[in-house]
Amino acid sequence: MRIAYLECYSGISGDMLLGALADAGAPAAELGAIPLRLGLPGASLDLARTERMHIAATQARVHETDSSGGPHRSLASIEALIEGAELSPRVRQNAIAVFRRLGEVEARIHGVPLEQVHFHEVGAVDSLIDIVGACAGLELLGAEKVYCSPLNVGGGTARTEHGELPAPAPATIELLKAAGAPVYSSGIQAELVTPTGAALVATLASGFGAMPAMKLVAAGYGAGSKDFPDRANVLRILIGEAPDAAAHAAAGRLESAAPAATVCLIEANIDDMNPQIAGHLVEQAMAAGALDIFFTPVQMKKNRAGTLVTLVADLADRERLARLLFTESTTIGVRFLAAERRVLDRAQVSVQTDYGPVRVKVSRLEGQVMNFAPEYEDCRRIAREQRVPLKRVLAEAGRRYLEQYGKGSGL
Repeated sequence: MRIAYLECYSGISGDMLLGALADAGAPAAELGAIPLRLGLPGASLDLARTERMHIAATQARVHETDSSGGPHRSLASIEALIEGAELSPRVRQNAIAVFRRLGEVEARIHGVPLEQVHFHEVGAVDSLIDIVGACAGLELLGAEKVYCSPLNVGGGTARTEHGELPAPAPATIELLKAAGAPVYSSGIQAELVTPTGAALVATLASGFGAMPAMKLVAAGYGAGSKDFPDRANVLRILIGEAPDAAAHAAAGRLESAAPAATVCLIEANIDDMNPQIAGHLVEQAMAAGALDIFFTPVQMKKNRAGTLVTLVADLADRERLARLLFTESTTIGVRFLAAERRVLDRAQVSVQTDYGPVRVKVSRLEGQVMNFAPEYEDCRRIAREQRVPLKRVLAEAGRRYLEQYGKGSGL
C-alpha cells in the first residue's frame, strides 16, 4: 500500500500541499488542468521552482483574469461545481468532504444552519483549486493513505474577512480539535496553518504522529508564501510503500493494516508535587504535542507514596517534552525508553439522533470495524443544552450508529 506522510514543522496550507505534491512528481499538466475542469476559465495554476532557506521547493500560485461570480460561495454551489467537474469519483468525493467538514465548522462557529454558510476566503477560486488539486495530486501519486506529523500552528494575528483574528483562526482550531490532531507553536508570529490546510488534513489524514514505516519512493517540498529568516518555510511530503502485510505474517509478526512507528516514553517518579498541578501538566503536555500522558501510583523509597508520570511522544519531540516535564512538574530527572506503537485506522462519521447530529469515531483493522465511540464532547454539549442525562445521549448515538452504519461493518 502506498502512503503519504506530511511533515508540518512549518505548518500547512492548501498551496503548500499542492506545491509539495507537484514537487514529489504529480504531473504538472494534470494539476494545471484543474481550473478548466472546474469550469473556471479565467483562472490558471502556476507551479514554479523557488527556494526557502536554500531548500529547493515548488510554489503553487493561482492567477485569476476573470473574477465573475465573486469569492463568496455557498456549500451547495461549491458541491455543484465539483460534482459537475471532470474528476475521478475519489477526487470528487474527497474534495466535497473537505468543504463539507469546513462548512460544519463554520456553521458551528457562527451559529447558523449548514445551508446558510457562505465561504469567504476558502470559497475563493484559489482555495477551490488548492483543495481539488491536492485531492487530485494524492491520487496521481497513488497515495491510498495519508498520515500527518504534529502541526506547528504559529501565532500572532491574521487578517480575515471577519477582521483581525488570533492565529490560528477559529476555524483552524475547531478543525484540528475535532480531528484530534496534535499541535504546538514554535513561537513564530505568523499563521502557519490555514483553514484550508487544516480542513485538508482533518479530512484526509488517517492518523497523526510519527512517520510510519515505509520504503521511500519520492519526496517533495511545497513552498509557503512567506520567506522566514530562521526556517525553511516548506511543507515536506514523503511518499512510500508500507511494509507488505503478507511478508510480515510469513515472518511470524503481527499482521496489521496500521503501520507501526517507534515512539519515546518519557518517565519520571514524583513524590513531592501538589496534585493540583497534575491536571495543568496534562493540558500543557497534550497542547505541546504529546501523544498521551498518564499517571500510575507507585511506592517509592523511604516508603513514600508517589506517582509515575509517563508521556508518550514522537521521537522528534523528545527533548522539548522532557523540558516541559522539568518546567511544569517537580521532577529532577526523567527516563527515556523506546517503544513500538501501532494504531488502528481511524475515521469519523456523523449520525443523526433525536437530539441532533453527533460525530462517532470509528477504528478499523484491514477494513473491518473494531470499535466505535460517540464523540464525548458532542454528547456532553447536547446533554447540557437539552438538559438530558449524558448516558442517554451516548446510548442514543451508539444505537443510531449501528442502525445507520452497523450493517456489514463487522459489529
